Amino acid sequence: MTDLHPVRRALLSVSDKTGLIELAQALDARGVELVSTGGTARAMREAGLTVRDVSELTGFPEMMDGRVKTLHPAVHGGLLALRDEASHTDAMEEHGIAAIDLLVVNLYPFEETVAKGADYAEAIENIDIGGPAMIRAAAKNHGFVNVVVDTEDYPALLEELEANGGQTSYAFRQRLALTAYARTGAYDAAVSGWMAQALGESAPRRRVVAGKLAQTLRYGENPHQSAAFYTDGSAASGVATARQHQGKELSYNNINDTDAAFELVSEFAPEDGPACAIIKHANPCGVARGASLKDAYARAFDCDRTSAFGGIVALNQPLDGETARAIAEIFTEVVIAPGADEAAREVFAAKKNLRLLTTDGLSDPEAVGLTLRQVAGGFLVQDRDNGRLGEWELKCVTKRQPTADEMRDMLFAWQVAKHVKSNAIVYVKDGATVGVGAGQMSRVDSTRIAARKSQDMAEALGLSAPLTQGSVVASDAFFPFPDGLLSAAEAGATAVIQPGGSMRDDKVIEAADEAGLAMVFTGMRHFRH
Repeated sequence: MTDLHPVRRALLSVSDKTGLIELAQALDARGVELVSTGGTARAMREAGLTVRDVSELTGFPEMMDGRVKTLHPAVHGGLLALRDEASHTDAMEEHGIAAIDLLVVNLYPFEETVAKGADYAEAIENIDIGGPAMIRAAAKNHGFVNVVVDTEDYPALLEELEANGGQTSYAFRQRLALTAYARTGAYDAAVSGWMAQALGESAPRRRVVAGKLAQTLRYGENPHQSAAFYTDGSAASGVATARQHQGKELSYNNINDTDAAFELVSEFAPEDGPACAIIKHANPCGVARGASLKDAYARAFDCDRTSAFGGIVALNQPLDGETARAIAEIFTEVVIAPGADEAAREVFAAKKNLRLLTTDGLSDPEAVGLTLRQVAGGFLVQDRDNGRLGEWELKCVTKRQPTADEMRDMLFAWQVAKHVKSNAIVYVKDGATVGVGAGQMSRVDSTRIAARKSQDMAEALGLSAPLTQGSVVASDAFFPFPDGLLSAAEAGATAVIQPGGSMRDDKVIEAADEAGLAMVFTGMRHFRH
């Protein structure tokens, strides 16, 4: 096998016609014979190109609604034959098999078909068979054959041919083969994942995860770790589909934190009013509703101004200039919102290191999906935490019923607590967080840390009482003992929302009654590790 190998014959069969004609014209200009099928051949002929039908190679017409056209020895022999193996070349000559040096195939749009809500029969019909078979054959024989499965690789192919006088190098063909196998793997992953869902198999025997490279990253969580960002096509709106208007390339930590911020702020529907979430190290350090976006930002900022420095800001409505000016007063890593007006973009243009991302909308907090976490030797899979509660689903367990204002704040606190690392404690007052305790080994510690931060912030604002005075408190899981609840009461909380379910619930309820608290049980917890 020589390093360089000429391209004399190409088989093109694509669903996505993007760049097809330009590629085919460039190949034709180099004297490459074009072989094709169905709609691909028709498109090239309409562009004035000479194309040979694959049926001429096989001696069989396309049949069964196109299901059978390339599954034939004349095609697979042309792809798989070793050009430097005498028995292979003798078989080609004996059976009239022509060598195929370049395969250009992109597959039936199965993922897109499923995404648009196709029924079972339509999804099945969009499972490509001949395409993956040819891709795998060509990729296996990359010592001689080029296989292109992505339209974005067309320019690289033409550059390679130009650089090598109509030939390609072994290293180039190796890279194409790697991409090809990844594509067929991802395709099969999409089919098997869809089928498991369609059949109601929550834990299929084998599960495959696939993604497409969005960008390589400077490093991972730390400089000594390499990293890359892949998308899986599952999110309509979010950090994976956002448009970046300015600023440096997003880092690993930026992407992780921005996702956390946007998922949190998406809990609050735009029609219910402006909302803002400020995130640091994947935990909220301030979340608030407001009369305007600027007001929501200011109220979120006042929860923990120290942690907000260098944080991520997420908004549930399009960013305006006035809010942008407020955000620009301190260093902020990323701002993400469903849109930004010209005034906002002009404000941020002066902040070259700030990344501004816009999306087409908010994430769907009730969307069904899976989350994955790697462990040594495997990975954990679970349903996405899309649990949400209405007031009618809460059970008051104390003598005192919560007031309407307390109930509104408890529901707000509960939505925030869902996005705080466990053990999570969230104090809220008048639609804004006033203390957040996250990621502690003890729930009592989370309660006390949140209260202490609230006290520090009150002193910084020149207030005489802690921000938690007159607040409500949410706990992501039950209080196992009364101590955490009593710490919240000492901080000034008047009402509590928690899952309940502890063996000592009666003791906790008794303590709440003695402290004059109102307390409701959700029957649902929101651990986030």
